[in-house]
Amino acid sequence: MKLIRWLLGRLILFFDFVFTPRSKKRSAQSQQQLDTITQNLKLYQFKACPFCVKVRRAAKREGLKLETRDAKSNAAYRQELLEQGGKVKVPCLRIEEQGQVTWLYESSDIVNYLQGLESSV
Repeated sequence: MKLIRWLLGRLILFFDFVFTPRSKKRSAQSQQQLDTITQNLKLYQFKACPFCVKVRRAAKREGLKLETRDAKSNAAYRQELLEQGGKVKVPCLRIEEQGQVTWLYESSDIVNYLQGLESSV
């Protein structure tokens, strides 16, 4: 079973690399504003998780720079996710706004949140 998961993970990463989406083009000022907003976003993920790939591709399409934290290979990030987020489930977006931290877990919810960021600029 581990071999099958490993192979599927490598296939997912290969196709993600081959079919990488293009980022939206926007003015330098708008991009800078979005970059400022995304400084407070952290994406906890596993590299080969299909739902995590979905979120990373959506961020790439939107031209967003997200800090990714691999909760599978980094024990400290895994522990943060468990202690602060409440569970080790990925993808998880840590959103920090005005001192408040929110943990968003579902990939579709995360994609919708990311797509809505441009309207806040």
